[in-house]
Amino acid sequence: MNEAFPDIQKIQYEGPKSKNALSFKHYNADELVGGKKMKDHLRFGVAYWHTMRNTLSDPFGVGTAQRPWDDGTDSIANAQKRARVCFEFMEKLGVDFYCFHDRDVAPEGKTLAESNTNLDAVADVLEAEQQRTGKKLLWGTACLFAHPRYCQGAATSPNAGVFAYAAAQVKKALEVTHRLGGEGYVFWGGREGYATLWNTNMKRELDHLARFLHMAVDHAKKIGFTGQFYIEPKPREPSTHQYDSDAAACLNFLREHGLMEHLKLNIETNHATLAGHTMRHELEVAAAAGALGSIDANTGDELIGWDTDQFPTNIYLTTQIMLALLKAGGFTTGGLNFDAKVRRESFEPVDLFHAHIGGMDAFARGLKIAQAVIEDGRLDDFVKKRYATFDSGIGAKIEKGEVGFAELEAHVLQFGEPFLASGRQEFLENLINEFV
Repeated sequence: MNEAFPDIQKIQYEGPKSKNALSFKHYNADELVGGKKMKDHLRFGVAYWHTMRNTLSDPFGVGTAQRPWDDGTDSIANAQKRARVCFEFMEKLGVDFYCFHDRDVAPEGKTLAESNTNLDAVADVLEAEQQRTGKKLLWGTACLFAHPRYCQGAATSPNAGVFAYAAAQVKKALEVTHRLGGEGYVFWGGREGYATLWNTNMKRELDHLARFLHMAVDHAKKIGFTGQFYIEPKPREPSTHQYDSDAAACLNFLREHGLMEHLKLNIETNHATLAGHTMRHELEVAAAAGALGSIDANTGDELIGWDTDQFPTNIYLTTQIMLALLKAGGFTTGGLNFDAKVRRESFEPVDLFHAHIGGMDAFARGLKIAQAVIEDGRLDDFVKKRYATFDSGIGAKIEKGEVGFAELEAHVLQFGEPFLASGRQEFLENLINEFV
């Protein structure tokens, strides 16, 4: 196959003084940060649906993307060509992983059997390209939201036939993910929620969703898939309310239905924003439960109330993400998947490189800053001292469950009003600015 990007060579690290737009200024894959290679800390992934399939349309206009390699048809040959282009892109960008939905890589057929055949045909190419390049599948998933049959949900549909179809689709997507050596599998419930409660039996739908996930766990064991399952929080859009609305809601659901040991969370910045949280908040909630698994690396426009999926370039954001990630022990099977699209005005193929380079450089800086903050120790030391009253005395007894209200009342009667130290927010913000 002819090159899709003939004028672009492999992107190299040239350092912060370089003026070459097609070079890394901060991402140096083999550079050691905290004794670990930068590429192993970050584990970047290309999102197939945005990078290879997004036409850059919006509700007010048709797509603008110029993709010369794509003839616009749903033919298997075109889908296979697209897959090869994706691997050329990853090779030239220097990214080791990719993620896909089943219907992104292969066209949906008139029947499930035809769709499965189509997926197998493209998986043949994906497998061959993985073997040729050494690139890996970070995670796969099934598109259970685009087809009209899923307009009222998939696992939470009021129709048992739709539930069954969704299960069959996930079965195949999971099997293909396993075949390709995928390190994980994501469940994103784009329409697993409701538009109105007038026609919704919420408890029944949540029970069905739990049953669906247990079936997936059972099938993974049956086929020998040992990759990590993830659930991805998002509060709304397209649904009025989605059951996986934020990290806390997901964790509560998993605990209630006996799924905590089987699923971790895949946290996305833009989804955190839509939930009214910061990305750091969502990461901290997941990490506190031992459930921080993977990250969709993007950002959103806070002035726009929907999922804009922009590439991350804010150094404070990437620093906060990497600080939370490093303190949680780093990735095992997860990674930083660029679930982000170029802007509608950025329609040339080279813009795909500019966007990913910017995101990778931003995370490289965030990683180095976060590591420096940890090694400096002042931030951790301040937080430790702030909770020091719980390390001994009455505080230690509280944490150990050795006292009740009566004992605490006696403590206050004896010692009186407690001394409360300043939280020093401005001092800590200034401290972080020393590193950024």
